Amino acid sequence: MLSDRIQTLSPSLTIAISSLARDLKAEGKDILSFSAGEPDFGTPQKIKDEAIKAINEGFTQYTAVPGIPEVLQAVANKLKRENNLDYAPSDIIVSNGAKQSLFNLFQATLNAGDEVIIPAPYWVTYPELVKYSEGTPVFIETDEKGGFKITAEQLNAAITPKTKMIILTTPSNPTGSVYSKAELESLAEVLKGTEIIVASDEMYEKLVYGIDFVATASISEDMFQRTVTINGLSKSVAMTGWRFGYLATPNKALISAMNKLQSQSTSNINSITQKAAIVALDGEVDTDIEEMRQAFDARAIEAVKLFNEIDGLSVLKPDGAFYLFVNTKEISNDSIAFCKELLQETGVAVVPGIGFGAEGYFRFSFATDIETIREGISRIKKFVENKRQ
Repeated sequence: MLSDRIQTLSPSLTIAISSLARDLKAEGKDILSFSAGEPDFGTPQKIKDEAIKAINEGFTQYTAVPGIPEVLQAVANKLKRENNLDYAPSDIIVSNGAKQSLFNLFQATLNAGDEVIIPAPYWVTYPELVKYSEGTPVFIETDEKGGFKITAEQLNAAITPKTKMIILTTPSNPTGSVYSKAELESLAEVLKGTEIIVASDEMYEKLVYGIDFVATASISEDMFQRTVTINGLSKSVAMTGWRFGYLATPNKALISAMNKLQSQSTSNINSITQKAAIVALDGEVDTDIEEMRQAFDARAIEAVKLFNEIDGLSVLKPDGAFYLFVNTKEISNDSIAFCKELLQETGVAVVPGIGFGAEGYFRFSFATDIETIREGISRIKKFVENKRQ
């Protein structure tokens, strides 16, 4: 009954842990969840006001598939103002979050057997969507010593005649790593003379700590032409439920293909979200974003300190996003068993590292208040101490 294609997809470990946490909570257990991939802040009021205005003015009909002209121009303006990237509105398509942007891209470019290079650890969805699109994921392993970032040498070694694309995530979910300009330039040198597409997922762009964010497509004209920039408003503007992602590429044929695909799947995204997104893209809530960024930075500093005081655990301070990727190898190299036992015994929900392609780790989201973070890490400390006895 089921298609071969749908059976290539694996269930999300993030959702599995969240479901177990909900079940235990329903049983009356005290659960602290650090598995969420969304900010604990509310959407800024100016954005909500603009949405209400759009509803009251009756802006509730279908729009053009790639988005209304005003929102496409707002994305183009943002990319020019903040990232020094010159995209025309016709180079952009807005979708139901970055996940749909990625789905559109993979479906429009991949043929059976095409290889897609994915640095590991990776966001859980990348290999699943590549496989669903009949592509072949090719993983490059990274480690803490290298800041969980691939090198030019690793990239060069991974390229074959079948390589169609590489996915770069900066800042990274789950590690919080951010590629510097020099690191991106070294990767760009390897790609020169090839036809390899770079899918650059920059969703956490505005949540960086103590460093500057550099857009992949801004590195050179060659990188601009080969890079598909993917971003959105879910994380940095606390608009997860609004479902606003966007994709930009100067490749007219590719944009046309993705518009065709989206026209036959979801068509346009929510009209009201498009109107509200303009406020966020135009910089009207930058103060709200900065307040959120500073809060995340303070939480990261304290959480890293507390984790590194636990004998048997270690973690690097992230340069971006709102996750810690905690090393448990001294205690356990079975991340699923570790996380399930931790949840059942202490009520603390974190996500197994194997779901991100890295065994011996768990992902801890600090997108919650500092007191909850302290309590959660205290429970983890007691759990680890008991296991070491």
